[in-house]
Amino acid sequence: MRLVIFDLDGTLIDSVALIVEMVRTSFTDVGQPVPDDKTIRSISGITLADAMKVLAPGADAARIEVITEAYRQRYHADRETEREPLFGGVVAALDRLQTDPETILAVATGKGYEGSVTMLTRLGIVDRFNSIETPTHNRGKPDPQMIETARAKAGVDRAHTAMIGDTVHDMRMAKAGGVKAVGVAWGYHETVELREAGADIIIERFDQLDGALDQLLGPIHA
Repeated sequence: MRLVIFDLDGTLIDSVALIVEMVRTSFTDVGQPVPDDKTIRSISGITLADAMKVLAPGADAARIEVITEAYRQRYHADRETEREPLFGGVVAALDRLQTDPETILAVATGKGYEGSVTMLTRLGIVDRFNSIETPTHNRGKPDPQMIETARAKAGVDRAHTAMIGDTVHDMRMAKAGGVKAVGVAWGYHETVELREAGADIIIERFDQLDGALDQLLGPIHA
């Protein structure tokens, strides 16, 4: 068996522009200096609490809570607008992987569980995944607990598991969990950052995923 674990934002879901916009707007709403775009992009994949410490360095706990609540309000207002589409090639890639009964799919994301399920349901792919792991029930990235939980539920060992993601947090989580790391070039972080964080392979398009997995995990029917 092989287990293929996907990140969401920046990997399956094209949310980059929306996340940047929501951070800018929520910070402006409460009179907080707006971080630059590179800093905003850097927080994809980690928990909201950790992200706010990066985005508002020096802010005390009370101020962090004010900023966080402003962001939550923006997020909940915007998440039903359907402005977060799947990247091109996602459905075809999932179709190809799922033609093989020995390949199991899962999700490991920095989003909360309820929000992840709601989004994946809206996008029509929630049933594709054996499990959806989030910081709601696990420690957040780059801690490997989400990978370990997904592996336990799927019954797949480390040698046959790969993490697919667009950020250094995904790559570091994969390395900490002892699994293969596939970086994608279309998300939040630059390819040089992904390589430095431990990516085994970086793909430019979803149609390269099958070959990358065969190279890292071995073809199913070898």
